[in-house]
Amino acid sequence: MFGGIREDIKTVFARDPAARSWFEVIFCYPGLHALWFHRRARWCWTHHLRFLGRLISHLGRFLTGIEIHPGASIGRRLFIDHGMGVVIGETAEIGDDVLMYQGVVLGGTTLEKKKRHPTIGNKVVIGAAAVLLGPIVVGEGARVGANSVVIKSVPPGATVVGIPGRIVQNGPRTGAELEHAQLPDPMAEIIKILLEGQARLSGRLRRLEDTVGLESPAEPNHREIEQILSDGAGI
Repeated sequence: MFGGIREDIKTVFARDPAARSWFEVIFCYPGLHALWFHRRARWCWTHHLRFLGRLISHLGRFLTGIEIHPGASIGRRLFIDHGMGVVIGETAEIGDDVLMYQGVVLGGTTLEKKKRHPTIGNKVVIGAAAVLLGPIVVGEGARVGANSVVIKSVPPGATVVGIPGRIVQNGPRTGAELEHAQLPDPMAEIIKILLEGQARLSGRLRRLEDTVGLESPAEPNHREIEQILSDGAGI
């Protein structure tokens, strides 16, 4: 028991540079408190004390803002950063060394009493407010970008962003951080392709108008639009 608590505290120090002391971690980290509540609730649940398990889970939700069903299976060294609004459903399974930010939902998509929540592999990172729905599998080392909605399984090592979630990177990578500034934006890429196509059509139309002596109207600055998309200028 105490070995697990020490491991939990060390996990906080490893994942959060804001952690300064053991006292601060023990008393001021709701993600840690939620895990400790869940372990008690999970023990009751697996020993057929279902009402007591739900009651402990409900108390943990009230005190931390994090809702973890006692039926959920959670591995070692899970770190829930900030944590407010996190919801983990009954049949969810979470592996070891998972990093999860605030507002994450591991939800179900059916009313049938069967496996209906996601399975999260080891060393997965899930960004803030991401929603993962159904009995999907997120492979080891995968990353889910903030605000993504994932409804299909994710292969190991992949990075998923968007609504619905799309794979934008594949293959293994080092470290557990999710650098959102480095994530590709599939919608921006689509807009860029459309702008390039429009620029080519505008050029052909301008040459045709010059041939017949018509005055060409001013065209939008496609490069400026692409720059806004690439670096966020004007936001």
